[in-house]
Amino acid sequence: MKQFLVLFLFLSVAVHAQKKTNATEPLDSTNYYIELANFHKKNNNFRSSQDYIQKAIEFAEKKQDIQAQADAYSFLGSVYFELKKIQDAIQTYDKSIQLYTTQKPSSNQAYALYNLGVCYVEIKDYSKAEYYFKQAEDIYETIEIAEAKELVNLQKGIVYRAKGENQLALSIFNTIVVKPDEEDHFRTKAQALYQIGLIEAEGNRNNLALNYMNRAMDLSVKNKNYELQANVAKSMSEVYEKMIDIPNSFKYIKQHLRIRDSIKEINSKRVGTEDFLSFKQAEQLKSIDQMNRENKEQQRANKFSKLISILSIALISILSLLSLSLYKNNIIRSQSNKQLQDKNQELQISKDKAEKASKARAEFLSTVSHELRTPLNAINGITHLLIEENPKKSQLQYLTSLKFSGDYLLTFINDILEINRVESDNIEVEQINLNIKQLLQDIFNSFKDLARKNNNDFNIELNGEIPENLIGDPTKLSQIFINLINNALKFTKDGKVTITTTVIKTENEITTLLFEITDTGIGIPPEKQLSIFESFAQGSVEINRKYGGTGLGLAIVKRLVSLLGGKIKLTSSEGIGSTFSFIVDFKLGQQTIVDNKKQYDESIFVGKKVLVVEDNKINQMITKKMLENKGMVCELIDNGENSIEMVRSTPYDLILMDVHLPGINGTVATQRIREFNKVIPVIALTAISLNENREMLLSFGMNDVVTKPFNPDNFYKVIANQLA
Repeated sequence: MKQFLVLFLFLSVAVHAQKKTNATEPLDSTNYYIELANFHKKNNNFRSSQDYIQKAIEFAEKKQDIQAQADAYSFLGSVYFELKKIQDAIQTYDKSIQLYTTQKPSSNQAYALYNLGVCYVEIKDYSKAEYYFKQAEDIYETIEIAEAKELVNLQKGIVYRAKGENQLALSIFNTIVVKPDEEDHFRTKAQALYQIGLIEAEGNRNNLALNYMNRAMDLSVKNKNYELQANVAKSMSEVYEKMIDIPNSFKYIKQHLRIRDSIKEINSKRVGTEDFLSFKQAEQLKSIDQMNRENKEQQRANKFSKLISILSIALISILSLLSLSLYKNNIIRSQSNKQLQDKNQELQISKDKAEKASKARAEFLSTVSHELRTPLNAINGITHLLIEENPKKSQLQYLTSLKFSGDYLLTFINDILEINRVESDNIEVEQINLNIKQLLQDIFNSFKDLARKNNNDFNIELNGEIPENLIGDPTKLSQIFINLINNALKFTKDGKVTITTTVIKTENEITTLLFEITDTGIGIPPEKQLSIFESFAQGSVEINRKYGGTGLGLAIVKRLVSLLGGKIKLTSSEGIGSTFSFIVDFKLGQQTIVDNKKQYDESIFVGKKVLVVEDNKINQMITKKMLENKGMVCELIDNGENSIEMVRSTPYDLILMDVHLPGINGTVATQRIREFNKVIPVIALTAISLNENREMLLSFGMNDVVTKPFNPDNFYKVIANQLA
């Protein structure tokens, strides 16, 4: 029905146009007609815009003004580009550039070359696009128009990314995104941020990609760039889909479709796109004798009028029948839609409840992390400082107990946060060199005291030729072994605990290992063996009260073993003991493992000037004391605003920046510092889970991250790495 209505209106307008007399247009100048054409183009009246630009071309040809002809053809090329007639736009820009080459280099010539390059980007002919962008750039440099270089650079970056040369593209986009958030830079900066986001998404750095895309979306909204908004929303939906975050993926694909519908609605209001072919025909026939053309046009108009009259009667009859049919169909459709709306509303309510619950859980854990880690940092930090000051023997006993309690509390906090992290499906497996025998030996040595305390016979058995160098994830393996060994020793008294590693096979550069942790402890009843791997499950309330713990360790182990490609198995009898086992495949490594226990010389600290940006007074005192103990000079500030001015006026060797500050937070302060100082190392201090936020913090310009409570050895090692 819409097609009939459009045809009827189009024919009616054409009849009305045939009845109008030709008004005499003032022949002022080429620029006059170009200005009229531009006015109609801005109002989406492309038919009138085409008519006036044709008059501009004819006037310039009559006056033999080459520069004016080139300008008129360049404008006509932009009209074709707006109408998505790319091949016609390329031909017209070619005409314009041929005319410009006979004149002195100008900004109009450079702009035509730039637009021709954009046309070739549209049809994915990147070699030609690069060629014309380079020519445009050379002219802009010759006539010293530096502002235009940013537009050319953006397109060059897009070409590099399309060709897979991401490093070259990133170097260009980064020069654009560091520009201040001013209206003049909104369009190019938004596009550059979006392109960086696409590159990060291709590299599976999803959180980083979302950060750049969110910033691109904000700027495109300010600039009312609906096309870019639609593209960004679609890309964010795809990133969330990769992260298996279906609610957010669904949210952004809906946003993409909504923006696309708005663009279609705007385009549907344009006047003149239907007349494009008739305009092209008129342009090709412009050299025919004026009298013959008017006679032919009159004959065609008469035939056209008769045809319209016949079609109008036919259309009215057809529309009447269609209206009756549509009325009946609408009644049926409205009933079906009402039922669908009711179902959709029910589904939406359920979806909203699930999203709110998930968001509330995440916010609660984030709050717990920050609120517990901050005071715990004070406890552990002060304990560390007091132990270093050679306390009395009686005091050392108390301090050692305090340190143990702090570490024990930290383990509980980490377990709660770790189960949330491993269940989020947003965790990656490392593939680096590791020495399985050394890893197990180190863990074995760390548990000797606990084994001795419970009077357990604690052994490790390595069966078969285990290769020295394998490729795997040492962090996740350590978490698995620590949880399983700790449980075995905790639930076994006066018994035996054995760690066994067996080589099952080695072929095609793959070694398959079987790991078993066996104990002779209290065992697990059959009815509890299926639920023991669930979160917060611990056999019984009596076991929880007697042995302590969160009941999260085995849930974490099950998820981590699954990530490594294995499956945890349990064999247990109540009162006899338990065996936990799993099999993992490892690729053979090529390089020798390096001992990373000591990677710096403490003399590097002496005399270095450090600015500590921290609002908590106790944390200020602890951090300052730890720095001064290594010979560093420390200055304190408690807010982000003042830290920016201090860095601007005073040279520092290093900044320790707390993420959560009053006023502007540490990430914003770092961004502003990077505007005038890109060299000084900035280390983020955060009480939030490191694994969930590291990439995000680094994207704001920070060099490294230290999580509270500080591990002193790691704290000094990170500082040494940045000072080196």
